[in-house]
Amino acid sequence: MKIHLYFSLIPESLIASMLAPEQFGRYYAVGTRNRTRGQALFFEIDSNFHSDFFPLHELEKRCRPHGDGSPRKSSYLGIYRVLELLPLNVIGKLYLATTDGRVLALEASEPPQPEEGRLHLYQEFCPVTPRVASKLAPAAFLQHMTNSAQPVSVEKLAFCEMRLEGLATDPQNGEANDLPYGNLEHLRDCLIGLNAEEKKLTKVVLRNLQQEVLYRTIRTGFFVGDNKHMLYYRMPTPEELERDYHSWWQSALTTFNS
Repeated sequence: MKIHLYFSLIPESLIASMLAPEQFGRYYAVGTRNRTRGQALFFEIDSNFHSDFFPLHELEKRCRPHGDGSPRKSSYLGIYRVLELLPLNVIGKLYLATTDGRVLALEASEPPQPEEGRLHLYQEFCPVTPRVASKLAPAAFLQHMTNSAQPVSVEKLAFCEMRLEGLATDPQNGEANDLPYGNLEHLRDCLIGLNAEEKKLTKVVLRNLQQEVLYRTIRTGFFVGDNKHMLYYRMPTPEELERDYHSWWQSALTTFNS
């Protein structure tokens, strides 16, 4: 059986598995007996990846079939500094699993063009997990967060951009429409404060990822990179999801949290 390598964002970990991505996504989201449920976001990693930091030399021993011949579903190879120690060129497709185990695969693509005159909302996944408002477009935000000349920075960052609707251009009076965030007034206050300070580029909205991210709140997509390189995974539009990935989209819409 082929051994796959997966880089999970929630929680940050490197996992070996004999399950193909769709099977692994279902297993990771709902377990073997459907007794647990939880969103799963993970990248497939090049199976030829070599590293002195992870016990890949023990892969065959750690990830072998069970005595009855069934595949080994998961074997953890790392739970700390995983993103920092993964070269970007080994990161493949991104998989988004809903809480009932339906899986959507996203390919890396050309990043979006910067948009002038709007604010952005980012959910960071690893190695840190705040939700951050920013004046910076995604590529500039990544460069800012990974700039070692800053008082606080990270080596690499994985994050997504979230919807702001009318708040992006008018946080004071803009319409939030159906944004399902828990404390919209706090979000408005953060955006208004960010706008009011000319030199301030970012402002923390939530200190930690407290709950799963509703997929319908994803705007442009997902990003991962360092100070020089960025991978971008475009999130299909709601119209595309309804047309081309109907069952996944219906499952994603029935996740109730904020």
